[in-house]
Amino acid sequence: MPDNTFYNLQQLLRIRAEVRARLELLPYSGTPEIKTNKAGQKYLYVRKRVAGKLTSTYVDVFSDDLYSALLRYSRESRDLRKQLRKVEKELAILGHAEKDLSSQVQINLDFARANMKSNIYDQAILEGVTTTFPQTETVIENGIVSGMTPTDIQKILNLKHAWEFILDKDVISAPTDYFLLCYIARLINEGFFHDGGKIRSVPVTIGGTKYVPPLPIEFDVKEQISNIVQSNSTPIDTAIELCLYCMKTQIFTDGNKRSSVIIANHYLIAHGAGLLVIPEKNVPEFKSLLVHYYENKDIDNIKNFMKKLCWRQF
Repeated sequence: MPDNTFYNLQQLLRIRAEVRARLELLPYSGTPEIKTNKAGQKYLYVRKRVAGKLTSTYVDVFSDDLYSALLRYSRESRDLRKQLRKVEKELAILGHAEKDLSSQVQINLDFARANMKSNIYDQAILEGVTTTFPQTETVIENGIVSGMTPTDIQKILNLKHAWEFILDKDVISAPTDYFLLCYIARLINEGFFHDGGKIRSVPVTIGGTKYVPPLPIEFDVKEQISNIVQSNSTPIDTAIELCLYCMKTQIFTDGNKRSSVIIANHYLIAHGAGLLVIPEKNVPEFKSLLVHYYENKDIDNIKNFMKKLCWRQF
């Protein structure tokens, strides 16, 4: 397959995964309808076809704001489905055929989906987001939450979008590489940076350490990620190595820890080897070990720590 064809195929698969994730995130996707009872009270429903049958789902008591929101969701759903059909057509032209995942990888996907809320919560705590698990859960479910800043809410939503993205069947079948990492970083930084998936071109410092990461060179980063992924190490050792390398290199202007954890999980899940998440209670110790790792003072300790306390198996 020519290189440009392979690149186009990868791009289309990522677009399809993103569109599917956005469709999943819509609270309602059908056509809104208003029903009136005998007392003249109005109620809102959403009508859509499921498995060939027309269904009508109750939403809430009628209000102008809610009706407008449902109309907006309906338009967005139609636009996304139109985009999805276009991508499917282009994939067919390129000769793309669906691949069946192994039962182990499929189970790992289910395991990751079942634990996604707690994973996002732990990642939010690692990032210093001021939240509780109930608040995080409410944000993930598109609910209204008080006591949180808009910035922290956006960070949690971005984590949700990134996890939804990598848990797509097409994406988990794609190689764990630099391009995938950049797309994850773009999702992580959405709303904060214009191009959050672009390699860093400005100096940065890291709090709590004298280590100053040099400006990353794209060729070197690509090669290093490829070498890590293609090593003969066990899946968990490879995932840990990948995670730590991306954190230390500070490839992007922001969101490096979040992106690093998620790309490591993409690799682990694709190999049916569990999840890699730094638990809330272990965050202080992890950060301390990470500083030592940055300064090349203690490399093995953090790897052993992650393998023992951050690896979730099923």
